[in-house]
Amino acid sequence: MRATGTFTVKTFVPTELRSEPAVSTGLPVGVATMEKHFEGEVAGRSATLFTAAFDQTTGVGTYVAMESFEGSLCGRAGAFNFVHSATTSGSDRTAEFFTIVPTSGTGELAGISGAGGMAVEADGTHRIWFDYELEAGR
Repeated sequence: MRATGTFTVKTFVPTELRSEPAVSTGLPVGVATMEKHFEGEVAGRSATLFTAAFDQTTGVGTYVAMESFEGSLCGRAGAFNFVHSATTSGSDRTAEFFTIVPTSGTGELAGISGAGGMAVEADGTHRIWFDYELEAGR
């Protein structure tokens, strides 16, 4: 099954978390928390732990995000975790990874598995999709 939607980032809060030992690299590594709101066949909200090595000036870097989503996919209510990452040279997305965390589903989304993706359109619209399956009998 496929569920599609759009999302907006409601909050982006950088944290003071620093790795030990401190290692100096060409790009700083930062950690933030985010809240996103979703509309469409993907409806609800998520809490995100976001880590990135990113250059704000050039737009070059890589991120890894773990999200805890609660809401509905195509009308089925519940919650689950998903993880995604990508690299950008400033105008593209490469090395993309996106998967639903096994056994993380609850409610009508218990037993969910699968993958998905994200895209940002030229007008700034953020799109998300999940290609997923539910355990038989769900």
